[in-house]
Amino acid sequence: MQADFNRLQNFVASVFESIGTPENQAQLAAEVLVSADARGIDSHGVARLAGYVRLFDHGRLNPNPKIKIIHESPSTAVIDGDRGLGLVVAPYAMEIACEKAEKAGTGWIAVRNSNHFGIAGYHAMKALEHQMIGWAMTHAAPLVTPTFSREKLLGTNPVAMAIPALTEPAFVADFASTAVAYGKLEILQRKGLDTPDGWVQDAEGKPCNDAFAIKNGGALLPLGGDREHGSHKGYALGAMVDILSGVLSGANFGPWVPPFATAGFMSAGETVGIGTGHFLGAMRIDAFRPAEEFKQDMDKWIQRFRSAQAVEGKKVIIPGDPERELELERKAHGIPLLEPVVIDLQSLANRFNVPFNIA
Repeated sequence: MQADFNRLQNFVASVFESIGTPENQAQLAAEVLVSADARGIDSHGVARLAGYVRLFDHGRLNPNPKIKIIHESPSTAVIDGDRGLGLVVAPYAMEIACEKAEKAGTGWIAVRNSNHFGIAGYHAMKALEHQMIGWAMTHAAPLVTPTFSREKLLGTNPVAMAIPALTEPAFVADFASTAVAYGKLEILQRKGLDTPDGWVQDAEGKPCNDAFAIKNGGALLPLGGDREHGSHKGYALGAMVDILSGVLSGANFGPWVPPFATAGFMSAGETVGIGTGHFLGAMRIDAFRPAEEFKQDMDKWIQRFRSAQAVEGKKVIIPGDPERELELERKAHGIPLLEPVVIDLQSLANRFNVPFNIA
């Protein structure tokens, strides 16, 4: 099915409202979620909507949270998300980061007691609206083994960074610290396909190509796949995200991060902190050098890298290029949805008596 961008976003907002989310928060949550589909990150888009509803059903999601600052300095803060939608809590935190950066030069926000916040890139890009550099990262449920481990101790733990330029589109990097995000496995599961090499290992710690490896006791691998290809670097990157998002904020961390409603896991189990955590930041460019000069140099940087001599049949891209181009296309021509996702959305429409007019 090809879904209309605006109709799909309105449908998602209606579902969030049906579980008690205030209209303005429901619209924001829908915007964050559908932006993932628009940018081609289908694993983190509306395919996740049923998961948020399951979190609500299991009492792990507060649809109308009282988000508050519990500790702060001129350039930092810790925010308690009151078990709210991470899709709402993270944008709130990013606004605080930008406000602090406006006054202090930089703003850094650690978040606890939240939930899955969608794509990290959306939150980092909010700083662009203030002509700032934005950072966003979050930890996630333990589906990933450290290098040489059979035990799952880390999440996919993504990092995003958005940097404005003058005339060129912004540089936007958004990537997991694993070989692949778990949602990509879900897509392969729906299609009945195996994984490429280097994505997963089985319950014995041996490399495999089973898209259901995690459900069968296996694990995702860190970025790099194995030690010979640099998995220790992916492991270190994921660990840094976990420490900033969890240990620093007072959220759970490592193997205690509560699971999203995916991979068949729902129970939060033992805890060492409060909920899921994020870490977001904003940097005012003119706190470092004149903003106009920086943006001019960013233009030069982007133009030089984009014009690099490429291998035959390929072109060198700037981080953010593919997502930006796909967003323009999908907003104009529709968002493709796999049949299992459509079935899930139809089920939600039936449950909440919401019109299913998304095409």
